[in-house]
Amino acid sequence: MDICKIHENASKCSVNTTECFMVLSTQVQKISIATLCGLFGTLCVFENSLVLYLIFSSPGTRRKPSYLFISSLALADILASIIFVCSFVNFHVFNKTNFSKEMFLLQLGGVNTSFSASLSSLLLTALDRYISISRPSEYKLLMTRKRAWIALGVLWVTCATIASLPLLGWNCCTLNSTCSKLFPFVDDNYLSSWVCFIMVLLGCIVYAYAHVLWRAHQHVAYMEKHQVQVGKQNSRMRMDVMLAKTLVMVLTVLVLCWSPVLVLMIYSIFAGLSIHLRKVFAFCSTLCLLNSMVNPIIYALRSKELYSSLRMVFSRFRRQLKASEESPEAESTHKSSMIET
Repeated sequence: MDICKIHENASKCSVNTTECFMVLSTQVQKISIATLCGLFGTLCVFENSLVLYLIFSSPGTRRKPSYLFISSLALADILASIIFVCSFVNFHVFNKTNFSKEMFLLQLGGVNTSFSASLSSLLLTALDRYISISRPSEYKLLMTRKRAWIALGVLWVTCATIASLPLLGWNCCTLNSTCSKLFPFVDDNYLSSWVCFIMVLLGCIVYAYAHVLWRAHQHVAYMEKHQVQVGKQNSRMRMDVMLAKTLVMVLTVLVLCWSPVLVLMIYSIFAGLSIHLRKVFAFCSTLCLLNSMVNPIIYALRSKELYSSLRMVFSRFRRQLKASEESPEAESTHKSSMIET
């Protein structure tokens, strides 16, 4: 690794020096990373594709802005898993170096766009719940399908723009500045800015969820104190509380999965990283895939509408399977009765 110590300046922009960032030295480490990426990535694509199918196959869910935001989250997780697994495994496991600086930054931009869009979709979902509970009488007027689609468009364009900045010129090769110790060609200032962007998103989500749960707790306490009868409004509030708790679970998993990666990113900006810490960062990166894999499971278990749609899909599949198994017997019975006649 002596050559890696030599390239601590802007000369690190040479494609050949990307080998310094390939920190998995043993076959066991490479197999472990490949197994984790393959397992988490496959399950993530399958589960989130199922969530998209359940949402858009039901008129009751695809028309609601809250499920449009969840669809955006599922789509972002699918893209993140595909781009991340392909680029991460090629780089760390197969040690592919036959790529240009632009190709690497393009792949990194795709990963950053999808993961940022995933987190931003959670923020929109949190704001949707915030409006639903804080201003329930005006919710349908404030949160329309048109506004939801506009918000999603702004979300994806913003995330793609921020993620494309290194490819557009904000990289240590073009600026001849300090390169990141975790990613080839990435400027340290850009990495710190991206981490700040993610931290702001997390802070806004935490604030919105905290307010949602506080208002929900106030409403439940009011109903218990005044012994309010169960009605449509109370049923709607219980549904909002259930969805809010679901999203808090999603946020908890998100923070637990992303905290190690963000901490190591912040640490790399202010201090040097040993080979051991770089290996830890490589394994912690797979936790982001775990987060994308767990989200659909939480929806299926907590969302009554999605769970009901899932049961309908399974029951329909069982009926079709049963019909296909019984059809040869029915056909043979029909033929035998015709012969007897």
